[in-house]
Amino acid sequence: MLRRLASLSLLFAWFCASGALLDVAQGVAWARMFAGYARTESVTAAARDTFDPGRPCALCRAVSQARDAAPRALAPNAGLEKVILICQETVEYVGTPARRTWSAAASPAAAGRVEDVPLPPPRGLVG
Repeated sequence: MLRRLASLSLLFAWFCASGALLDVAQGVAWARMFAGYARTESVTAAARDTFDPGRPCALCRAVSQARDAAPRALAPNAGLEKVILICQETVEYVGTPARRTWSAAASPAAAGRVEDVPLPPPRGLVG
């Protein structure tokens, strides 16, 4: 239960940080507008009125204001230079060449095994 709560909390935090929460709010606004228009109009007219930019609802206006305010919140950090926290000299790695041949005595157990496998091979599921 705690793992699920932690996962849901992390997902919600990611939604808030990435701005996807505004997309969800916009979808809810469109669904509410469509349901309201569909009570009195045909489906095509309700869809046309829902996505008409000249007729936004209060939630659509709030989402639009939040999207307009979001880039301004990030703007003060745009002019900062990159800060180097650690200065470390690079060390060039020079490795030894790999040995290309295997000696016969590399595995003493490989040559000593000559008996049969103690288990029969698996049979197929043919019944």
